[in-house]
Amino acid sequence: MKIYFPFYLISFTCFITFNSITAQQSKLSQNVNHTTEYIASRSLSTNNYETGDLRFIDSIFCEAVRFTGYDYSEALLALTFACIPYREVPIQIPIIGVILDYPLVSADEKTFNIKNDNLPRYLYYDSPQNDYGDKDKSAHFFGSAYLSHASSIFDLGNLIGYFVEVFEAEFKVQSSIDNRDMQTNKLGQLFGSMLKVNAHVRPSHVLIQQTLFYVRPTQ
Repeated sequence: MKIYFPFYLISFTCFITFNSITAQQSKLSQNVNHTTEYIASRSLSTNNYETGDLRFIDSIFCEAVRFTGYDYSEALLALTFACIPYREVPIQIPIIGVILDYPLVSADEKTFNIKNDNLPRYLYYDSPQNDYGDKDKSAHFFGSAYLSHASSIFDLGNLIGYFVEVFEAEFKVQSSIDNRDMQTNKLGQLFGSMLKVNAHVRPSHVLIQQTLFYVRPTQ
């Protein structure tokens, strides 16, 4: 079964940054390619998924920030595209009903596939214990963080919910959004907001809250 990454997140990201993306397409591609290659280079022999995925997502973030010259908005945007486990997303155009496969910025197919194998998959205590796990959650997290961090006047992350309803109603996006997706979006939004005031915050500092919420002290 093919799982579709929610197109609204990428569409909204592209919508609010259309001018900068079209003017700097090659720069975005370079950032995405480098981040993808970094994820693909992960050594599974030295990183245990069950204990190392939170550390690895921190490492991915730090490398993207370093490569973009500590431009956090550019880093978060590159991370969003690099972490999406799909090269294109399907949308159905209203009225005419034609389904188009919308291509996303991505690395070459070989690197892309290796990257998908290495994406962090166990980010939460309840992440599915299978080969896929929560691979799509990194893109949710960084995409929402980008929307939150890139806004300078008000928090664009708060508009996501409204945009979802309008976009999906008009374009009939094939997507599946569950509570854990929305929870990850909220954590990403929080991360983006925190980055505005504290450059030392890391993704794991925020993602761990989902697990800590379910921790209960014992006597």
